[in-house]
Amino acid sequence: SMKLLVIEDDEFLAHVLLNVLSSHNYAIEVATDGQAGWDLVEAFDYDLVLLDVMLPKLDGISLCRQIRSKGLQMPILLLTGRDSGHDKAIGLDAGADDYMVKPFDPEELVARVRALLRRGGAIAQPLLRWGDLQLDPSSCEVTYGTKPLSLTPKEYALLELFLRNSRRVFSCGMILEHLWSYEEMPGEEAVRTHIKGLRQKLKGVGLPNDVVETVYGIGYRLKPREPEARSQESGVNSKFSDSPYPTPYTPHPTPHSLSNIAELAQQQTLASVNQIWNRFKARVSEQVGVLEQAVIALEQQELHQNIRQQARQEAHTLAGSLGTFGLPEGSHLARQIERLFQVEQPLSQAEAVNLREWVKLLRQEIERSRSGASGELQSSALAEADRPLLLIVNRDRPLVNQLIAEATTWGFRAEVAANLTRARDKILLELPDVVLLDPAISPTVAESLSLLTELSQQVPPIPVVIFTEQPDLTERLEVARLGGRTFLQKSAPPAQVLETVGQVLHQADRAKGRVLVVDDDPVLLAIVRSLLEPWGLKITCLADPQQFWEMLEATSPDLLILDIEMPQISGIELCQIVRNDSRWSGLPILFLTAHSDADTVNQVFSVGADDFVSKPIVGPELVTRIINRLERIRFLQNLAETDPLTKLVTRQKATQDLDKLLRLAKRQEQPFCLTVLDLAHVEQINDRPLRDELLRQVGELLRNSFDKEDVVARWGEKEFVIGVYGINKQDGVQRLSKVLETLRQQPFTAVNATSTAKQASQFQVTFSVGMAQYPDAGDSLHALYQAADSALYQAKASGRNRIVCA
Repeated sequence: SMKLLVIEDDEFLAHVLLNVLSSHNYAIEVATDGQAGWDLVEAFDYDLVLLDVMLPKLDGISLCRQIRSKGLQMPILLLTGRDSGHDKAIGLDAGADDYMVKPFDPEELVARVRALLRRGGAIAQPLLRWGDLQLDPSSCEVTYGTKPLSLTPKEYALLELFLRNSRRVFSCGMILEHLWSYEEMPGEEAVRTHIKGLRQKLKGVGLPNDVVETVYGIGYRLKPREPEARSQESGVNSKFSDSPYPTPYTPHPTPHSLSNIAELAQQQTLASVNQIWNRFKARVSEQVGVLEQAVIALEQQELHQNIRQQARQEAHTLAGSLGTFGLPEGSHLARQIERLFQVEQPLSQAEAVNLREWVKLLRQEIERSRSGASGELQSSALAEADRPLLLIVNRDRPLVNQLIAEATTWGFRAEVAANLTRARDKILLELPDVVLLDPAISPTVAESLSLLTELSQQVPPIPVVIFTEQPDLTERLEVARLGGRTFLQKSAPPAQVLETVGQVLHQADRAKGRVLVVDDDPVLLAIVRSLLEPWGLKITCLADPQQFWEMLEATSPDLLILDIEMPQISGIELCQIVRNDSRWSGLPILFLTAHSDADTVNQVFSVGADDFVSKPIVGPELVTRIINRLERIRFLQNLAETDPLTKLVTRQKATQDLDKLLRLAKRQEQPFCLTVLDLAHVEQINDRPLRDELLRQVGELLRNSFDKEDVVARWGEKEFVIGVYGINKQDGVQRLSKVLETLRQQPFTAVNATSTAKQASQFQVTFSVGMAQYPDAGDSLHALYQAADSALYQAKASGRNRIVCA
């Protein structure tokens, strides 16, 4: 299931490469010139690029540099006809990972490709397993127990795709994109044909026919296996058995290995729903109580409009949530009750009899199906769930007590583990948002850092802060290799520790997909949270739709989930408001609805919705629809929002972000500074690689000098814009001066390539800066930019390296 791009203008050689690599189950696409290759690299994801040096339109060395300047890290294998050391060095310096000289041996080519894919992380483990079913990517062999399977190349690629992505459901379109090149891509019927063939061969060696499972309306996945109890030696309770999904084989699994935890949390939704039921059972009982009060009022001929409306709303909520709790009959009864209350006319005698009977049956259904200890509904249950979980792995009890007290102040929930076994047990129960790890928790640092390895392998990785004495270089390198980046000394005050933990978590949260869920039913909010958070999504729940706009601007979600029927403001009205605002008109919107009739569906899509999911919620369906949509959004956003050379945000993206900061400054009555920085004489540098390197280093300096919340953008060829919330221009000048002093002292080397001696000369960057502050210089982004731009021209006129404020 690896997709490779071959860029080769020699038609015969391209054909040879296509045949050789296709025979090893790689999906191959071919481009015959450098520009066509670049267009494909920009548009699609490839696991490896084979690149000829001598190409028309854009040569291989330039294309290699272009790929790397865009930040793309897929391995590049250069194909060259010249064997000189100088030519090889040029290729490697341009960003290639390896090279082969023509003519080459096909067996060696495949071995080089396989090695580069391993190095690039595409093949993370030697074997892929699902119970006794085993796939070896290095030999392309598949076995079930001792029985070998003879698969066609596409059947093999399908099985590998499912094994490597065992949590995901793949639509026919996604499978086509992964396994076929663009030129040979068939219709969806081909996918179904290969699925059928794969199932038959798996069945032929003794596996069930539905190992590759159809998720109706969505696609295909590898079927969950029945959970198997762990051995007595593991010491782990059987309810935390191995994930029902296959994972890459690990040579030495630990008893508490975390490699399956994410899958366990993501797939066993029943356990999550049961926990939520225990939290909200009292509320559900109260909702049924409202219906029972309405029955009494009807019998006393006092069923007034307000009682009727409240009963209808509670029945509607129950119809949506009970089925998700595994009570489909309860959901059906609630929907029938809702229909009775929707009619404005008084209930007939037969309807009154039905209402009484249905409410009675609903009460019995709840008590019979979910008997047992009921959990009390805490008014702060959702607020508590909103607080991030910090796991402190440390045995110093006095220090831990200080950290726990400080964690509460900073808005964290804190759990403590005094050893690695206890830490792993806690992680099995609930995945933390961030971990504070003391390497001295175990006799050896390597043993302690094994937890860091396991946490870094989560999807998404769980951030870890290393809490230690002054680490030496060896320890720092080892931690970095295992995925850790942040160190804190034990002597640091608790407030500093929690501030750093908060910053690390904030950085991790920014990489997550953000989802805003608006529903007046706290039970449904808790269910949606439990289904989506294990997938690495940042979920914000809002029960009061009247606070919607403020929450939308505060969270800037990637996707919005709305309930249709809510008090005061309906989901339909909120969708219309969002679609009519230019800033949010492109935000994907998904509706949750208890009604899937044609009228409701047409109404949902007519107001601009992108998708809908019917209540009761089916966990895998909701997760798959959201994950697939967010993946596509993130791919398109990354293409449009980041300047490939400087890695700063583009002008278009920056305009949106600056506008948000300015609106926040207005609402909070805080200052906001806008800065325009212009590099002098950049256009006079004739050496394009040198000019690009200069801009790249300036971008890196600016990116590392400002906080994640600040906006730093490449505005033009040599112009940069910086927006900072909450500081005045005096503080802005002081802060920027330090950054620009570093830039001013940075020497750059220009090489005169036309000279026989290739003379080199050094020079310093010069610049001019204009700054404007809200509200002094204007109250709109346009006005502030005009003021900063005018100040910039004054700075240019008054001399080099000047900052002028409007």
